[in-house]
Amino acid sequence: MNYYENSVILDETLSEEGLRQAIEKIKSVMQEAGAQVIKADEWGVRKLAYELNKHKKGFYVLFLFKAPSSAIKKLEELYKVFDPVMKFMVIKLEGKQVKAVEASLQAAAAAEQTKA
Repeated sequence: MNYYENSVILDETLSEEGLRQAIEKIKSVMQEAGAQVIKADEWGVRKLAYELNKHKKGFYVLFLFKAPSSAIKKLEELYKVFDPVMKFMVIKLEGKQVKAVEASLQAAAAAEQTKA
């Protein structure tokens, strides 16, 4: 399995509940496809670099996950038909990026063990 980083821009006009449901739907599709979601970082509403579908702002979410390559196809199929998603980008992490992710996961696991 490979590590991936997925940036998603959601429609900022969604309600708080709508945003939560959209993020949970994305996570559930990832997990159904065999992915392990490591981190979902919500950046909040930000100004877009250019206008998208008459929107000047979007709600940014960054997902970090480990998945088989077949999961990416299912995820992209969802994004193409899921209305809250305005734009997305999936990047496969390689080399130093993967080592940095694994090191941070090991550090987090060690911190959890010392708390217990």
